Amino acid sequence: MFLSTQTAANRRGVFAMVGAMASFVVNDAFVKYASQSLPGGQLIVLRGVFAMVFLFAMAWWMGYVRGPQARLRDLTHRSLITRAAFDAIATLTFLTALFHLPLANATAINMAAPLCITLLSVIWLGERIGALRWLIVAVGFIGVLLIVQPSSEGFNGYSLVCLLSTVFVAFRDLYTRRISAATPSIVITIGTAIAVTASGAVLSLFQTWQPVTLPQLAMLAAASVFLSSGYMLLIRAMRAGDVSVIVPFRYSGLLAAVAIGYGVWGEIPNALAWLGIALLVAAGLYVVISERARARDRVLEAAPE
Repeated sequence: MFLSTQTAANRRGVFAMVGAMASFVVNDAFVKYASQSLPGGQLIVLRGVFAMVFLFAMAWWMGYVRGPQARLRDLTHRSLITRAAFDAIATLTFLTALFHLPLANATAINMAAPLCITLLSVIWLGERIGALRWLIVAVGFIGVLLIVQPSSEGFNGYSLVCLLSTVFVAFRDLYTRRISAATPSIVITIGTAIAVTASGAVLSLFQTWQPVTLPQLAMLAAASVFLSSGYMLLIRAMRAGDVSVIVPFRYSGLLAAVAIGYGVWGEIPNALAWLGIALLVAAGLYVVISERARARDRVLEAAPE
């Protein structure tokens, strides 16, 4: 019975992760396209307003705004605020990079999050890892360097900004599990939307707002729906089943990014970038799979004989 229940939870988590990654990439494509005519701070604010309207309407419909199931007070919890802050910084840095990078490259660099989580577990949590794990992490970051290509003539310094975003994504994902299971995913998403919109408003103070057309508003409204859906699905994925089973499906977003990048902008990663993507994905998968094996061994060691 437990195995069947766990398998079902893992399946739900996998579907949620795939859906989240697809939603994020579609959102990124809308935002990247809109950035050609609107400053970053302005589009983050407009998208955020649409997202908050959508999310609060959903929360109201689900009964979390008022009544016995009201959970909006959870927005003041320290763990939720901290996660939202990490997410806001990750979003600002990622979008700043995305405006100047091919969609597939930015998405690939962002996929280094599992490797960053491993490093953070050593630096922040004091976890010890063996020489093989260090080697795999090194291989993964060699993959990132091949995508970034710092020595090439076409080097784009925004790749490093994108890598910084990935570090904050790792912090965000580590904090997701610290939030009480009683806090609904949509409430966590609302907290993130508020933080990201507020950070965009601060950024917009240093930029000049431009007139907005109806097609641009429609594009940002659609982006807000995909972004909100992506956040809710990601939170569900990170809270369901075995993380080691679910996290590898984060890489499904690469397929969507390559397809959209080619279809909309004609972007194709070069040979070195493809090699880097392969190394990054292989290293990330190894880290996740090995962590699953370690967790299973710990359970077996703790089990009474």
